[in-house]
Amino acid sequence: MRKTRVAAALAVCVLGAGGLAACGSGSSSGKTTITFMEAMSAGALKPTMETLTRRFEKAHPDIDVQLQVEPDYGTLRNKETAALSAGKPPTIGQVYSDWAATFANSNVVVPLTDYAKPADLKALYPSVRGDLYLPSDHKLYMWPFNKSVVIQYYNQKMLSAKGKGAPKTWDEFAAAAKAVSGNGTVGIAIDPGGSAGPAGGEAWFEILSQANGTPVFSADGKPQFTSPAAVKAMNFLVGLKKAGALTLGKNYPGQVALGAGKGGFDISSVASYYFNAKAVGGKFPMGTAPLPTGPGGTRANQMAGTNIVMFAKASDAERKAAWSYLKFLTSADSQAYWAEYSGYLPVTPAALPKMTDFVKKNPYQKFAAQALTTAKADPPYPWITQAQGMLAVAMQSAITGKQSASAALGSAQKQAVDAMKSGQ
Repeated sequence: MRKTRVAAALAVCVLGAGGLAACGSGSSSGKTTITFMEAMSAGALKPTMETLTRRFEKAHPDIDVQLQVEPDYGTLRNKETAALSAGKPPTIGQVYSDWAATFANSNVVVPLTDYAKPADLKALYPSVRGDLYLPSDHKLYMWPFNKSVVIQYYNQKMLSAKGKGAPKTWDEFAAAAKAVSGNGTVGIAIDPGGSAGPAGGEAWFEILSQANGTPVFSADGKPQFTSPAAVKAMNFLVGLKKAGALTLGKNYPGQVALGAGKGGFDISSVASYYFNAKAVGGKFPMGTAPLPTGPGGTRANQMAGTNIVMFAKASDAERKAAWSYLKFLTSADSQAYWAEYSGYLPVTPAALPKMTDFVKKNPYQKFAAQALTTAKADPPYPWITQAQGMLAVAMQSAITGKQSASAALGSAQKQAVDAMKSGQ
């Protein structure tokens, strides 16, 4: 139903626009004005975006960039859809990949093939580059924006007391989590989410399944919840719970437990570093490390974040100006600044040499960025988020012992296939 409503709204825009390239954001005083609708509103994100935009405008005095900042992603999508329905979209907009797929199906965004040169694409990390294309026609519709992967945070003092270091395999992780558990302390606390949507614990489950050899979604978005790899991943979590090394909670329980000195680990986004460090507050050394590997040294990680699309109503001049801005945002200098102040990762390896002092103080940035060579993003289909919510419910059921891992995943698989068939 969600896709149908959005597509219907976009159809009004297309039919009422007359010509998609007829008008755009406009120009004034001899300048080309472009608008960017985005949701980088929290903490340091807003001033960081403003600083980068001012730098761009100084280098391009003939272009004026107007940031249209929304408070969150839900509002952002609603505002973009409403603007399209009214025939007044921004020049460019921040999107998740499944939004871009819906927009592309309604012909309200344009491919960037005529703008991005091979060298532009080659400069990006492979995982970032691969996330810019839509599977429907394999065209380049997006340009990268804010990206993150998952890393492990841990209490160095707690692990050292048990003779443990940062685990390099998931088996080592289980052993360390069990070793530090007891007397009010737990190895790790997670929030899988629920039917309303997934949370960080569900992302960890996806990574575990991928590390075991099979992702929970195939490249074309089909659920694979009952694969041996997924069942093994679920039983891994169930085993931790039975051993008293894992507990369930809400609202970033891993961060809360770690910060209170009551949790050994937190498996979370690299973008959580500031918040985890704040929670710890210097009470003990907080370690960071790459995610452990699966059987045979298999590395798995999940790339999260958004991209940017160019809306089709922009004039040729606005499109040209917008592309200059997009290229500026992904330049090595801009990405170095963005990574240092936003908490997200640089999308190009060329930024790291410009971050030497920062990386020395924050070594997680380097190994996290390197994960962008292999990390996988969720496939861009509208039913994925709903299916992830079904997985979250299955995790709750299996971990609490209400169902076996196989039974819980089997039920979620049936529901997810139904969601896929309905296109929700």
